[in-house]
Amino acid sequence: MLTLWGRISSINVRKVVWCAQELGLPYQRIEAGGRFGVVQTPAFRALNPNAMIPAIRDGDGDGAPVLWESNVIVRYLCARYAPGSLYPEALFERFDAERWMDWQQTALNPAGLGAFKQWVRTPPGERDPALIAQSVAATEPLFELLDRHLSTRRFMLGDRFGMADIPLGCEAHRWLGLPAEYARPAWPHLERWFAELQSRPAAQGVLDLVLE
Repeated sequence: MLTLWGRISSINVRKVVWCAQELGLPYQRIEAGGRFGVVQTPAFRALNPNAMIPAIRDGDGDGAPVLWESNVIVRYLCARYAPGSLYPEALFERFDAERWMDWQQTALNPAGLGAFKQWVRTPPGERDPALIAQSVAATEPLFELLDRHLSTRRFMLGDRFGMADIPLGCEAHRWLGLPAEYARPAWPHLERWFAELQSRPAAQGVLDLVLE
């Protein structure tokens, strides 16, 4: 049994939930973070000293492996439970996937965070238009890059769904789900890819969620 700590409204928790569902892993999710608290307790800090979600324990008992950092968790689960399919065994293909996963975390996520928080988590009267504009200006070229990448392949690495599609799919879910006042450009290849991700049974309960 996989135990996962984290609230489903977190993009990083959604990555792990989706991954576990793709792998058919039984899991228990414990609400933590945000309004649920938990992360500052000694018991949780023993799991993740950073006091951040998600964290997992893979198995029962105190000796079971514990991990934190969402993309690392996705890599670990795919490597353990789906080597050669979700987790590429060919060296370059594996690091190609890891490259895109790192890009999601270090480039795409930070760029879009400001606009997401302002439009989704900030009351209208308290929003900062300059912050929104800055975030949109930083994010749109990155999604344009992703759209070009997907113009020549079905999924991130080619014709087969893999671990890199999970964090990037969650990021697309967050940006494409922004309120109607955001007039985003058309990205036909990205939209085609995302629609296919949404149709996957394992993505239910993740890519169909309303942002909060």
